[in-house]
Amino acid sequence: MPRTRRFSQVDVFSKDPTFGNGLAVVLDADGMSTEQMQRFAAWTNLAETTFLLPPDQPEADYQIRIFTPNKEMLFAGHPTLGSAHAWRAAGGVTKRDGMIVQSCKIGLVEIDTKGDVLAFAAPETKIARLPDTDLAEIAAALDLPEGAIKTSALLDNGPVWKLVELSDAQAVLDIDATKVSYPDYMGISLIGAYPTGSPCAFETRNITPSSGMLEDPITGSMNAAIAHWLAQSGRLTDPLVISQGTQLGCTGRVHVTPSPDGRIWIGGHVNSLITGHLEL
Repeated sequence: MPRTRRFSQVDVFSKDPTFGNGLAVVLDADGMSTEQMQRFAAWTNLAETTFLLPPDQPEADYQIRIFTPNKEMLFAGHPTLGSAHAWRAAGGVTKRDGMIVQSCKIGLVEIDTKGDVLAFAAPETKIARLPDTDLAEIAAALDLPEGAIKTSALLDNGPVWKLVELSDAQAVLDIDATKVSYPDYMGISLIGAYPTGSPCAFETRNITPSSGMLEDPITGSMNAAIAHWLAQSGRLTDPLVISQGTQLGCTGRVHVTPSPDGRIWIGGHVNSLITGHLEL
């Protein structure tokens, strides 16, 4: 028999409603099977849909499962912030003052509620050299001339990101995603710097992501991995803002804040757009 469950649809990483990244949140998902979750995520046709369950660890406030229309994810950034916002708006009470603790497939993730925006502690990121074969495939897929890629890296924080840095933010914006052909939607992550003194430090893009879209509007987990990469190379010493989604008409803003204890916080605005119930 179908059950009435609380439901929310939120917009993440933008001050402007509908200019961020949409997320569906099922707040009372206990009793749902994996098959039901996957089918509902496919039905919403959003980049991700999350399902909140009672905590499976004593420190956690809730457990979360994250699905794209075609698979379950270990971790994702905008689902983390969006779900925390929806849970709190629905009356969720934290076990720790000022801190939501989320349990997901990569473990416990802390979400700080004390600042101007919700911010999650960026998970540990493995940083490796991007193999030459991948680099050549990406350069060909983007139709880049020799020398156009400044640096590159293979980043892993649950999802895996093949990152290439171009000369500047404009070079990133100039890439025509409709002309990119990359095998099996393995994903290309792009970054380019804005001039010093600009409101945003970098422009990023996530082209042909594993969810099957042409381009993801705003990608919290990718930017979290990039933040660790910037920190490792000494390029993250003060808080900064990353822009994403510009070419899609979005105003995505990812707030990156390094802390003295070595952790990096990834924050953004969240707007509730739809609240109600579903029968499932």
